[in-house]
Amino acid sequence: MALRQIPLSRASRKAIKTQSLLIVRVGWQYRWRIPLPVQRSFASQASQRSQQSKPPTNTSLLTSSSLPPKASSTPRNWEDNPNFNISTFSELPHSNFGVNQHMIINDEFKEALRQILWQFRAPIRYAFAYGSGVFPQSSGPSSSSKSSIHPSPSPAITKAQAGGGKMIDFIFGVSYTQHWHSLNLHQHRSHYSLLGSLGSAVVSRVQDRYGAGVYFNPYVTVNGTLIKYGVVNLDTLCNDLSTWSTLYIAGRLQKPVKILRDDPRVRLANQINLISALRTALLLLPPSFTERELYGTIAGISYMGDLRMSLPTENPHKVANIVSQQLSNFRKLYAPLVENLPNVSFKDPRCNNPDWHQDPDTNATLAQDMDPVKRGNMVRRLPKAFREKLYFLYQEKFQIPQLEFNKMMEASKDEDEQGIKRQQGGEFEQRIAGDKDGLSNSVQGAIKKTIGWPSTAQSLKSVITAGFGRTWRYIREKNQRAKEGRSAEAMEEKEKPNLKKEGNTEAKS
Repeated sequence: MALRQIPLSRASRKAIKTQSLLIVRVGWQYRWRIPLPVQRSFASQASQRSQQSKPPTNTSLLTSSSLPPKASSTPRNWEDNPNFNISTFSELPHSNFGVNQHMIINDEFKEALRQILWQFRAPIRYAFAYGSGVFPQSSGPSSSSKSSIHPSPSPAITKAQAGGGKMIDFIFGVSYTQHWHSLNLHQHRSHYSLLGSLGSAVVSRVQDRYGAGVYFNPYVTVNGTLIKYGVVNLDTLCNDLSTWSTLYIAGRLQKPVKILRDDPRVRLANQINLISALRTALLLLPPSFTERELYGTIAGISYMGDLRMSLPTENPHKVANIVSQQLSNFRKLYAPLVENLPNVSFKDPRCNNPDWHQDPDTNATLAQDMDPVKRGNMVRRLPKAFREKLYFLYQEKFQIPQLEFNKMMEASKDEDEQGIKRQQGGEFEQRIAGDKDGLSNSVQGAIKKTIGWPSTAQSLKSVITAGFGRTWRYIREKNQRAKEGRSAEAMEEKEKPNLKKEGNTEAKS
């Protein structure tokens, strides 16, 4: 039966036309809210239609070599004007930015470490594992670690630690300190000392106000594994990485660590930390040096002024052991940065081999330009808090009047009313760089001033945060390792004369 057409007035037709136009506009405005599967269906249908109407494409022409490199769009001034307000990895300077920070370890071991993180309900934004429990610092297990100290570790952890047992160290970066401790106290009250009974407000206050802003819980068992974990606020972490306010966490990240959870803001700040460590080491080194000398200088930065290194509770060969056992990882961290700096380069024929960086026996030679202008630029680009300490040392050394020095400090600020200044060294920085006799001592003095008090206060704070029992256990084990290090040194000294005699005998024969 045919429907009879209903007569409409002129006003009705106008109203229907207006409503239809409104519906179309609303639909267009909210077109992106169509469910994703529907969008994919539309896209698939459109793609099929377009493929039917187009001739076949020669895919062999679309090789990666024909495409522009992604890194070509990297802003040249990312270091001059870093954006610490980023929230996604796509906002980093380029897609491969900071990949040198990620060390490669056994997949099963990595998964076992990540499983430990999942035992915490409190949100962890950034996390890394570090120390001898993750990266061996000797060729074999020490006498104090021949038997596993873990109650029921996963097979991957037992295998990674070569049958021995060492406590695994973690650092957790969190957004809100008090909130995190509140959740963690509720779940893991046994991890805390008596201080935890005073509540999360007191715990977070002790963490943020004293020492380096880190709260450690040592000798706790998680997932059958004995661990120590330190909690730090992300703002405190990024500030230390970018300005070297204490060099406490920044110093740990200057050595190979295993990042288990990454954060774009921390990755950006840590890249600044790594390139700053490289520049500082170059200021301490001669015109020509080896990789081991470079990485040893970098690894030693965080131990200068550390109270623990002046006590008999630390292995005197710790820095040398770290570098010798982790040379390839240090190379992964710093070789890309060396290649990007204009005043230093590898000067070794072995580097012409494409696979040289994978050879653990290679100890390549490097050379740096000692031009005061270029080295003055390095001084100017040192982290802000650390650079100011170095400037104050040279104010005293050069006997610069206070008013003149204040003007120099004002002119050297990183920011002014117009925005970020380009970090180029001036006459003062070039004069510092030209101090051939005293630059090394002054840089070391600035490092000690940066590390000294925060490290000491952090060690004293551990008596309260960890409790006396755990602190005493930590000191006892450290002392044992130091004795092992000294005994190993004595054995090496005894073997040297025998090696010389054997060499002389072979030469005579």
